[in-house]
Amino acid sequence: MLIRCWGSRGSVPVSGGEYIRYGGDTTCVEVVGGSGDLIILDAGTGIRLLGNRLSNDGTRKINLLLTHAHWDHLFGFPFFKPIYAKGSEIKIYGPQPTQDSLKRIISKTMSAPNFPVEFEDIKADISFLGMGFNGYSIGSVKVSTVPLSHPNMGVGYRLEEDGKAFVFLTDNELTFRHPFGLGYEGYREFSKGADLLFHDAEYRKDEYEAGTKGWGHSAYLDAVRLAMDAGVRTLGLFHQNQDRTDDQVDDIVGECRDFIKKNGSGLECLAVAAGTEIEI
Repeated sequence: MLIRCWGSRGSVPVSGGEYIRYGGDTTCVEVVGGSGDLIILDAGTGIRLLGNRLSNDGTRKINLLLTHAHWDHLFGFPFFKPIYAKGSEIKIYGPQPTQDSLKRIISKTMSAPNFPVEFEDIKADISFLGMGFNGYSIGSVKVSTVPLSHPNMGVGYRLEEDGKAFVFLTDNELTFRHPFGLGYEGYREFSKGADLLFHDAEYRKDEYEAGTKGWGHSAYLDAVRLAMDAGVRTLGLFHQNQDRTDDQVDDIVGECRDFIKKNGSGLECLAVAAGTEIEI
């Protein structure tokens, strides 16, 4: 299973010389199973460049898994070129309980007066699978889900293939339980033994305690504790703060690695950047 990041920025895309190494695009992660099945996690602005590549490659069958309906995870969708190509087959999965509600959420990104092309006018064959919190399979990849602790609901994913597991828990608050979310132990169990975990790491402890508790995001050392407690092999710090410069992200990674070493853990830790590619 190949995991490739196209965007890991939180809340809003950013640009400028201070954001080059980790990138400024919002959430989009590509997963390719051993059988070649394509899975995309979220449609933040990072999906634009991925769509350009898929169009050039002639890729037609696409599975898009959405975590939740906040704009930074959706507003790349209208700029995803495969949706305009006749012959594209796109299956969209999400936490909403009905097909209609999931379709409404997607179509809002392409509604007047906010966008010049209506959703009904695109040419791809798009189907909506509002699967609730059930598990299912995409080709050779087994997909399990868990409710996120985040405002307005959401879903995290565990993708497993050939005994390897990748867990994706962006926009998840570990020390505050939102309606429909789980407590810390629930996320520890869901992440248990994963080869790779991408987890929300939006805040420093002081930022979190100063007024962002309850906003649906975690302090990065809490994400590190979760990974260690769950016996994860590699942790990717995800959902980089919109104001966090490359140098500041580097400092956070250093602090996390020192914390891991101090606790005698063998956990590997990195900050996920646009372009990060990991095979498990």
